[in-house]
Amino acid sequence: MSKQLFVYRLLPPRPGFAFDMSPAEAEAMERHSTYWQELLARGTAVFFGPVDDPAGVWGLGVVEADSLEDVHAVRERDPAVTSGTARAEVHAVLGGFVRPLSA
Repeated sequence: MSKQLFVYRLLPPRPGFAFDMSPAEAEAMERHSTYWQELLARGTAVFFGPVDDPAGVWGLGVVEADSLEDVHAVRERDPAVTSGTARAEVHAVLGGFVRPLSA
């Protein structure tokens, strides 16, 4: 089976979340960041980071996986989600183009 790309959208509980996290939320987000760094190191994640949306910052991840079920498994282990701090949507990328990153 060939790999496919998926968009992972981490949705915080409120628009100002990135700037007013409680200590428990900040700890969950630190574990979330560590988890995604591990996904990058394993080659599962292609990219992750915050998006500066005027309606409120949210997280974007791009995942390379065999199936949507595999990405659901990523979500089910994400500390931001398992802690109840945030929720995540996952969507298959139907196609597209990628250029090499600039140096």
